[in-house]
Amino acid sequence: MLGRTGTFSKRCRFKIQQHRSLPSSPILPKLPGLQFPAGIGSRWSQVRQEPGQMSSAQINRILKANEYNHTFPKGPASHGVLGFHSNMLPSNNPCEDSRSSATFLPAPGGTLFAVFDGHAGPACAQTISQRLFYYITMAMLPLRMLEELDWAVENERAVPQLLEWHKHPQDHSFHDGGSISFHSLRNFWQERLEDGEDQEDEAKVTSALLNAFRRLDYDLSVEAQVHLSLSSPRRVSVPGEGLSLSSPLRVALSGSTACVVHVSGGVLHVANLGDSRAVLGVQDEDGRWSAVSLTNDHNAQNPEELQRILKEHPPSERRTVIRHDRLLGLLLPFRAFGDVRFKWSAEMLRQVYESRPDVLSAVDDAVRTLPQHYMTPPYLSALPEVTRHQIRPTDKFLVLATDGLWELMHRQTVIQRVAEQLTGLQQQRPIVPSEDMTLGSLQRLLLERKGKVLSVLEDQNAATHLLRHALGDDGYGGVSPNRLVKMLSLPTELARRYRDDITITVIHLNEL
Repeated sequence: MLGRTGTFSKRCRFKIQQHRSLPSSPILPKLPGLQFPAGIGSRWSQVRQEPGQMSSAQINRILKANEYNHTFPKGPASHGVLGFHSNMLPSNNPCEDSRSSATFLPAPGGTLFAVFDGHAGPACAQTISQRLFYYITMAMLPLRMLEELDWAVENERAVPQLLEWHKHPQDHSFHDGGSISFHSLRNFWQERLEDGEDQEDEAKVTSALLNAFRRLDYDLSVEAQVHLSLSSPRRVSVPGEGLSLSSPLRVALSGSTACVVHVSGGVLHVANLGDSRAVLGVQDEDGRWSAVSLTNDHNAQNPEELQRILKEHPPSERRTVIRHDRLLGLLLPFRAFGDVRFKWSAEMLRQVYESRPDVLSAVDDAVRTLPQHYMTPPYLSALPEVTRHQIRPTDKFLVLATDGLWELMHRQTVIQRVAEQLTGLQQQRPIVPSEDMTLGSLQRLLLERKGKVLSVLEDQNAATHLLRHALGDDGYGGVSPNRLVKMLSLPTELARRYRDDITITVIHLNEL
């Protein structure tokens, strides 16, 4: 099998396991006055809970509902990654963020991680979270393996497993179009076979990432156009139609940023599209921590990106192409998957608006009309910016997160909080004396450790630790329980005004 979630056959059917969708934040009952559990040095033990507040157990249930940990076996099979911690905290209902992580099994192997930040609905983000890694796989495989794969599919033989997914049970929770998506994927690898060129090793990963991003976005657009041409026009909305998240039109009309990390052989590649970020936590020789950004935001705050957009359109549009720091006054990221309302011709968009109210009724209000000053499309790009980085011993971890985190925390603060959490966990590990250790040396070791112990940590998962600090920061490096409770208690209709969906993956690269 290509992955643990699907099988191929000659009839081009791709079966996807379905899981329950991500739950929205639970309704939080008001409880009588309770105390937070006491703990040595814990901030929770210093505050008595006011009437109506949540208990620490309730807080943890919300914060940890979507957390996931994975440790890779030591040695070559780890591909240079020790493990990772991941978590998601929805603000929108349904959540518009998605995430993916997998091991690339064919030699020389590697690991893949990604976060996706959707807009105008979750359809696009959820679709590409399931499909993008397969496109990257097909772009990276040697032609010989592609030939074997194509032969196996054509003759209905067993297909070797190419991806091993690492995911929370509630990730990848909807059907992605099945045979349509597989048909597009097979066309992609068959075109690679027709071209008959293998990339050089040095540029192979970069080229594969670029090609995979561009081709998947192209296929999303083509699938939507085919769906539009084959489906019957509907002048009125029909109950139950246009609501499927896997509808090609709905996927293409929504959009998503993407930030993908590939690690193999001590080399790290980041392919970024939009305003999610990948930031390295680097420990200097003196023990201090620094944050090294491996991505650039693709928005109006990036002067180079702003100039790129302006140069791609005539001078007559200089005042309209970017308004209020948004593309055509509407979209914050300047690069994204989907969002065909910024890519298709005006004529094609009018056809959608006039003939498919059944689809438009199921998407965000902003998608339902042609943007103003829409003269020289496409305005939006799906070409990622790829960064290559040789992993050094001082590179301890990488924080990959959607903009919901970076809007609340500076990158240096993010790195510092993860470093403190990981250091604190190390200090809590039991000491195993060696055979030649004397009582005196053991006592000195214990005294030294006592001086370094941080406050008792609530979280074993670094991503959860970041969520707790992002929402409950007290301004002094700690967490304010009252602030954290208020942020988690916001009703769904108000939560989005204060924060976005947040998705975080912390990738551990080297021992501390």
